[in-house]
Amino acid sequence: MQADPLHILKSVFGYDSFRGLQEEVIHHVVAGGDALVLMPTGGGKSLCYQVPALCRPGVAVVVSPLIALMQDQVETLRQLGVKAAALNSTLSFAETIEISRQMRAGELDLVYVAPERLLQPAFLDQLARCSLSLFAIDEAHCVSQWGHDFRPEYLQIAAVAERFPGVPRIALTATADGPTQREIVERLHLTEGREFVAGFDRPNIRYRVGLKATPKQQLLRFIQEEHRGDAGVIYCQSRAKVEDTATWLREQGVEALAYHAGLDKTVRAANQDKFLREDGLVMVATIAFGMGIDKPDVRFVAHLDLPKSLEAYYQETGRAGRDGLPSQAWMVYGVQDVARVRQMIEASEASDDKKAIERHKLNALLGFCETARCRRQVLLEYFGDSCAPCGNCDTCLEPVETFDGTQAAQMALSAIYRTGQRYGSQHVIDVLRGQTTERVRSLGHHRLPTFGVGSDWSEADWKSMLRQLVALGHVLVDIDGHGGLFLGPDVRPVLRGEAKVAFRKDPSAKAKRSRDSQRPTLNADDDALFQALRACRMDLARAQGVPPYVIFHDTTLLELAVRRPDTLEAMATVPGIGRGKLDRYGQAFLDVVLSAGSVAAE
Repeated sequence: MQADPLHILKSVFGYDSFRGLQEEVIHHVVAGGDALVLMPTGGGKSLCYQVPALCRPGVAVVVSPLIALMQDQVETLRQLGVKAAALNSTLSFAETIEISRQMRAGELDLVYVAPERLLQPAFLDQLARCSLSLFAIDEAHCVSQWGHDFRPEYLQIAAVAERFPGVPRIALTATADGPTQREIVERLHLTEGREFVAGFDRPNIRYRVGLKATPKQQLLRFIQEEHRGDAGVIYCQSRAKVEDTATWLREQGVEALAYHAGLDKTVRAANQDKFLREDGLVMVATIAFGMGIDKPDVRFVAHLDLPKSLEAYYQETGRAGRDGLPSQAWMVYGVQDVARVRQMIEASEASDDKKAIERHKLNALLGFCETARCRRQVLLEYFGDSCAPCGNCDTCLEPVETFDGTQAAQMALSAIYRTGQRYGSQHVIDVLRGQTTERVRSLGHHRLPTFGVGSDWSEADWKSMLRQLVALGHVLVDIDGHGGLFLGPDVRPVLRGEAKVAFRKDPSAKAKRSRDSQRPTLNADDDALFQALRACRMDLARAQGVPPYVIFHDTTLLELAVRRPDTLEAMATVPGIGRGKLDRYGQAFLDVVLSAGSVAAE
């Protein structure tokens, strides 16, 4: 007889009810159906296969792309009392043999494997000797060749459908636009399954995009003023910039680690392990630091360089606030970032079709950066989703003005053309504003018809408008040369007045920073108890050599701090405390709560 999903949810995971589409997905898979599940990070995707795995007889095989992610999820399940294991290259031969025996003997509920191992003939033969409950393909967007995390091994996973036709398969991802969704369904042979799309909104994340001025100083102010002592991830495009930024932050008193593919493997693993197991560390990384990050209490994700696309941005920023608590996605960018990404696209060996798709993705990302609308609306619309103005992004909190910049755009484009399409923005601005610099005079550009036509605009105004023309693709930057500007391929309609150009007024550098609602609000006594509970959690985690969050999430500790249960029975009603964790940790945390109560009473 199959177990009841709601009973499993409460007794194992400690929650009284399912969220969103979870219940519908779980009942469908428990009944033997195939499914594609799109659910935002932090939305509870894992439960969509973990609960069915505990309801259905046999072992569930979970395909996961990274060893770190497997190990993290296995440890979390073991803390709950679930029989889980991971088969990967870090295991000894004896450990691998033992896990294989446990699978055949029906002693495991879930086994995590990489796609490479899944497809080995010997492993497939081994699965044929096991009772299988389901296959779960996590991070399923890796199957898409147009996606941002393409893994060629994922293309072969469909073979399990032919080898094990009666075993349900569930593919899960947080990031997939329409074309990627269709590709997942096709490549994983899920055409007979159901699609569950829960939406892409992460309402707890505040989106903010600023202009690069002094990026390191901007980043430091952001951390010191809004996230001192918080865990965060900072993404940079190059390895050298990662190292430089991490070193500089440490010099400024921010405990920062570096992570990129060029680091020694041992150092890279040690840095990731430290980030996961300790509170309040900042990781500076390239996108090599990616899907394996299941840490729920990352309070901010910062980008010092443009990501590759809105999909990549959504995926990377989604690593903030997985626990549902207020978090931030912060980014600064400038003209050189746009030029660099465009150059990477054009210099790649991809096909013309692939390049066209990449250009489209970049344009969508730049539209998000330069929008005067609610950023969340722009982001969700890209994925076919929608929302009302969110009130929790910079453009909602500090509305941006726009104006008809068609005439100014024509002036700028004409000046770039007449100066020979080879000079940088400063020289073009000097010509537009009628500045008779030595260079302008020596080149004879003071005699051009465009000299001085833009004198009504300030230098800052022109810098803003040129940046936006680059973002729109009307102006391109020669990054291999000296940053010279030249016209994009589609400027004729603008120059002829057939197409309008709208510019946004850049917010003042002195604009009020919005920092409200970025931390849970607790009174002094509750906050003191919360910190004591965190200290207890850290002691227990260090004693076991596990990350603190696999014991309890911050959300559970916050509930304990506010509710202050005085018995184990009362503690069992707190979300996130199932029977296994109550038995293992209940008394230790209850003692902290009772101790705080006795101190308050004195």
